[in-house]
Amino acid sequence: MYWPIGTPRIYATSSTLSETTHTQHISRDGLPFPNNATERPNDSSASHLVPPSAASQDGLFGAPTTPLTPVTPMTPLTPAIKPVEQEDYDGEAQGSTPAGPLVKHSYKEPILALRVSRTGHLFAVITSTSITIWQTKPTVVLAVVLRSETSIKSYGTNTGLLLRPDAAIFVVHTSLGYLITYSIATDPDSRVYKPHFTSHTNIQKRRQNHIGGPGHVAPDQIFWGPGEGPGVRDISVRFRMVIKVDAGIESVLALDDELIVATSKPAAVQCIRWTPDPAGDQTRTELLSRMGWVDKKVVVKEMTHDRPMSLSTWITSDGKAYAVQRLTGPRKGTDSGEPVDPKKLFNGYCFHIPKNEDDHAVRCVVNARFSLIAVGCSDGSIRVYSAKDYVGNIPQSHIHTLPVSRNVSGRLSTISYSSDGYCLFAGYEKGWATWSVYGKPLSNSFNTDHRLAASNGDDWISGVLDAAWISGGCELLLTGRNHEAIWMLEMARSAVTGCYSSANLFRTVLQSTSSIMVYRGYDLPDLTSISAEPGLWHISRIPALYLTNQWPIRCTAISNDGRYVAVAGRRGLAHYSISSGRWKTFANQAMEDEFLVRGGMCWYQNILVASVEVNRTYELRLYSREAALDSSTIVFTQPMPAPVVLITPSGEDSLLVYTFDNLLYHFVFSHAPGSVRLVEVGHIAFHGIVRSPARVRGLSWILPESQLTDGDPTQDVAHASVLFLVDGKLVLLRPTVTDDMLKYDMRVIVHNIEFYTSMRDQPFLGLGSQPGPRLTTGATDESLQDSLWVFDGSELKAWTDMDSVLKAISGEATRELPPMISIPLDFYPLSLLLNKAIVLGVESDLIQRRDVSFSFFRFTIRTHLFLADILRFYLTNNRSSEALRLAQQHENLEYFAHGLEILLHHVLDEEVDANPPPAPEDAILPRVLSLLSSFKQYHDIVVQCTRKTEVRSWRTLFAYLPPPQELFEESLQRGSLKTAGGYLLILHTFDELATASEQSVRLLSRAMREEDWELCKELARFLAALDETGNTLREAMEMVNARAGRGGEGNGGNGFMARLEVPQRSVNGSPRGSTVGTGSRGLIAGSDSDADGRSSDAGSSTSTAGRSI
Repeated sequence: MYWPIGTPRIYATSSTLSETTHTQHISRDGLPFPNNATERPNDSSASHLVPPSAASQDGLFGAPTTPLTPVTPMTPLTPAIKPVEQEDYDGEAQGSTPAGPLVKHSYKEPILALRVSRTGHLFAVITSTSITIWQTKPTVVLAVVLRSETSIKSYGTNTGLLLRPDAAIFVVHTSLGYLITYSIATDPDSRVYKPHFTSHTNIQKRRQNHIGGPGHVAPDQIFWGPGEGPGVRDISVRFRMVIKVDAGIESVLALDDELIVATSKPAAVQCIRWTPDPAGDQTRTELLSRMGWVDKKVVVKEMTHDRPMSLSTWITSDGKAYAVQRLTGPRKGTDSGEPVDPKKLFNGYCFHIPKNEDDHAVRCVVNARFSLIAVGCSDGSIRVYSAKDYVGNIPQSHIHTLPVSRNVSGRLSTISYSSDGYCLFAGYEKGWATWSVYGKPLSNSFNTDHRLAASNGDDWISGVLDAAWISGGCELLLTGRNHEAIWMLEMARSAVTGCYSSANLFRTVLQSTSSIMVYRGYDLPDLTSISAEPGLWHISRIPALYLTNQWPIRCTAISNDGRYVAVAGRRGLAHYSISSGRWKTFANQAMEDEFLVRGGMCWYQNILVASVEVNRTYELRLYSREAALDSSTIVFTQPMPAPVVLITPSGEDSLLVYTFDNLLYHFVFSHAPGSVRLVEVGHIAFHGIVRSPARVRGLSWILPESQLTDGDPTQDVAHASVLFLVDGKLVLLRPTVTDDMLKYDMRVIVHNIEFYTSMRDQPFLGLGSQPGPRLTTGATDESLQDSLWVFDGSELKAWTDMDSVLKAISGEATRELPPMISIPLDFYPLSLLLNKAIVLGVESDLIQRRDVSFSFFRFTIRTHLFLADILRFYLTNNRSSEALRLAQQHENLEYFAHGLEILLHHVLDEEVDANPPPAPEDAILPRVLSLLSSFKQYHDIVVQCTRKTEVRSWRTLFAYLPPPQELFEESLQRGSLKTAGGYLLILHTFDELATASEQSVRLLSRAMREEDWELCKELARFLAALDETGNTLREAMEMVNARAGRGGEGNGGNGFMARLEVPQRSVNGSPRGSTVGTGSRGLIAGSDSDADGRSSDAGSSTSTAGRSI
């Protein structure tokens, strides 16, 4: 659901390509001045974690009875941030000594690591000798820490970077086994680089209706872009302490309360608190040898932590991966009565055991939104596991495989999930790739021209060292291998990721950092809607006024009819009319900052329904598109007792609201003169059924037909079957009434689901019907209006009749679910156009051109015609009548014949390759041909299929068809001359066509009478290619002239004969009866010119000679 767009912006501490040096102050990291060390107070040892009294101890693990307590210096020794702090500090007084000698520093050193704070407002990078703190928006350098030569000699060069989640402390891991810590202090009210204009005459009132532009912004914000309204923060970075680890550092993890260090000699894990606990302890250690769940003689090579799941992952030196929890607080004994060791700090389970060296784990990351753990392996593949609980039940879910070999991709360097969990990014030594959460490839950079990329300086596509998501998934930070720059790549994502609603599922809407893109092909002609023209996208920039302070956009919702779009960022909201091209924002910033959208938005006609939080109270607000956005113009407000998880419309006038207290509310829209209000008509409690309401991503319900047409809306909650999308599981709840008690039969019907779509929720019903209640007649399962579609990361699947699924889970006996239709796709699906029988999606392409000096991404529309897949499913299950009715409902499509051709082509290929061949009663091919014979395009479809399949398949096809001679006659009688010409080729291939046969003469004569000269030319080339002498063509022309003379049309014969002179030599030198050349291929090519180019599905077989004439 994520695709890169455009070309990334590049940021570096140096703006020139040449090697540059600047004079800067340096940080001594607690060490004295080299030239006056004797004059400095003898307190330099205080800058180390190990106190002087413990200096003689061997390593970190001295006497076990006397733990080493970290000692924090009383005052910082150096400021470490010279652009902000111009004075140095010592242990006695501030500013008492100069900052030390000025040195020249090069900014061309390559970046070694990248880390982002939890909130994403700043990030840090390191080189071998420096640390740089960046602000995300605006993207500027806030501080640079330059380490002195003395510090580098004493502690070693920088090798790793850690950032405490709250960004208050960052830690540098050095090559000599030290951890240097720095603190970051921020003044919330102070700003730097703030423009000020003494006479600003263009101060305008905040406009509610506008298309965009900077004319309405405040004087001090005219330079700011999305998210840059708060300005540039004023921060102070100060040296804190140095931690010496003699045991050897293998991996370090920075958490909110402590620093976790994995050591090698001995193999252990040490927890160092940022501040001492109430007992005064600051350091605790546990040896790996005492952890019974970890193999012996291993060390921890990498650690990661996920705060929402309170789960860590460890990768050990033997390639195994563990799920680990930190044990804190008082612990009771086990059920068996055995006491728990108070020295035990961790508990974990091994969930990834490599079978060989290629399966060794090298990287690990947790996806809390979907309860997944991704393990990157040595071979470049990524194995994903499902964390079902905290007691070791972590089975494998799926595998992300690379589209290229390991030699092309290189070693895996980093993996990272987007903040919403929908996209996985993996960086490799020679490129990068992205997948959807359950494994659908989205984009990659492996097919790039590396020579052209190197000449353009596009190192971001040639290999990635580190990467991080920012801006809520709108942008991706990339660092290249051996490069000093940071690239910020913009991503476009589906609106479903932020607002799971039926309208967003049925209408494709993409959102980027500053704009929305709406697909407009739903109401266009068939061929136009499936084209890849950029004009099918309606693109609008979100008002700069709103983006400046409320970026990033977290929620986007489109109306059922596609006329309106609403967006919500950090606070407030804005909405847009596609027809007028105008946005509406709040009258002033105070109204906008009053609330935040929490739980989503949806549209009811021209009324926007928003679930909002206001001062820790929760309510549903109704805004009219026609009125100004103002606190006084709210149409209606419905208080809610708990935070809302999601809202979704249902039917014509219903609204479903699911809250964190596990209640599903049913509201109906009630119209009053000049207003609309919500009326609660019922609710359902799911206590004991849904364990975690926050994990519910999607929701809808299915009402019986009788309840839809004649039922009381207040009783809908008692009759509705509810669909929940929890993590990746689609759960169906079927109501039953027992002893006046409402109970639910629950069943997980599909696993690993990225999204689902119930056609009963479709706001605009296809196949010519109008929006409204579903009728009890004419809405059968073959119309697909009662179907349920799911996407599992590899295939699009569907049940054509939900009633059969509901019956399978009803009652006490558990029955098997009906089979699903599987539709393979080579792109990511975004929406279904039911009335056009196509699946719509997009894919991103990397464009490299020699006339521009940069590479860029652009996405194109992709479509798949699913009619053939469903018809084949019906025919395979002996449901020929349903297949016929479904085909008849789509007969008016311009590409209908092409869809039937795809069906015939696929079934024919399978039966030809089947070994052993299917029995006549089990063969699908005769059923397909029987279906095709019901339509007027029957003869054309057969000819096109023979043209696009190998000759060896023709015998299998015509074993179930009338003789080619008979089909030729029927085509000639129908006036399909080009189709009849195609059957001439078949007759010739089957050796049923004699020299200058009557069929050729009749067809040529008919073409002359109808003045189809293109067909006449191709027939002449076909006859001329039959022998080298040209006698066949000459004989045929004489017979045509004779027929014309007998028919009184002699004035056209000689003239045509003069134009079609007999060639002096054969086309390709082939003897008569052999395969003809390519010069006569146009006879058949012309007959399917309308079908060619719409899809490559039916034309993918290898061409063979003898097929064209």
